[in-house]
Amino acid sequence: METQLIRTFLTVARTRNLTAAAGELHLSQSTVTAQVQALEKTLDTRLFDRVPRGAHLTDAGRRLLPAAEAVQDAESRLRAAARADAAPEGVVAVAAGDTLCSLHLPRVIAALRASHPGIGVHLQPAGTRAALDALRSGRADLALLLEDTVEHPDVRTEIVAREPLQFVGPPGHPLTTRGIPATWPELAAEDVYLHEEGCSYSDRIAARLRATAVTGRLLTRLGSSEAVRNCVAAGLGISVLPRSAVHHALAAGTLRPVDGPAVDDVPVQLARHRTRFTSPAARVVAAALTAHFAPT
Repeated sequence: METQLIRTFLTVARTRNLTAAAGELHLSQSTVTAQVQALEKTLDTRLFDRVPRGAHLTDAGRRLLPAAEAVQDAESRLRAAARADAAPEGVVAVAAGDTLCSLHLPRVIAALRASHPGIGVHLQPAGTRAALDALRSGRADLALLLEDTVEHPDVRTEIVAREPLQFVGPPGHPLTTRGIPATWPELAAEDVYLHEEGCSYSDRIAARLRATAVTGRLLTRLGSSEAVRNCVAAGLGISVLPRSAVHHALAAGTLRPVDGPAVDDVPVQLARHRTRFTSPAARVVAAALTAHFAPT
């Protein structure tokens, strides 16, 4: 059995679409269809139900999915063993939130290009849910997450740093100039802009604000830290973001710090698949990420 057939099966299973799978595999749709049919013939079972909008796994396809993933993983291990004496090389996909992608990962990638020219890093900006899905499906080799906890049976994590949170407001806002810490009720009396739902630290802050039962104020969730910063800088309200995400804006004076109640730092978690083989190149990238966040 050709391992290419397994790879095609897994790609169609993940994308649920023959056309999308063909584009990802750089094959024609007819070739993808032929490879799926060849695997079905070899296994003597139907793997997909073809429907107008895609291809859905049959019961047999779902049963065979873990075994197919194990075959692909074994192929990766075999190829790595054959190149054990060679310098690590290949493309490593890293999924991460926008704050980490924009502020931390470029420096890591630049250093890796100098030290390991055979390794390329493909950044995938993604929220936590999308990053975990990318790890599970094999579209990402590693994920870097700003999350209090990560609970997923297929993913293991290690905390590589802790990110302080910072309350911020626009220049001239009364809470930025009064010199004493704001209370939760005082913060909840303002319009507040936070990162999107599903971001654990923002969810934590939102829950604490709602618990004050102050009515008549806006609590807006946005999909990126940049959007949150821009809204606050425009004078629309206040926010709390990772300190690294507001460092430059504070230095430039477009945002001002708000002295607020104590809040816990957010762990920076390096995540990978719990059982899937981690390639030598991915191990080098993981080590570089860990070193980047290590205290100096």
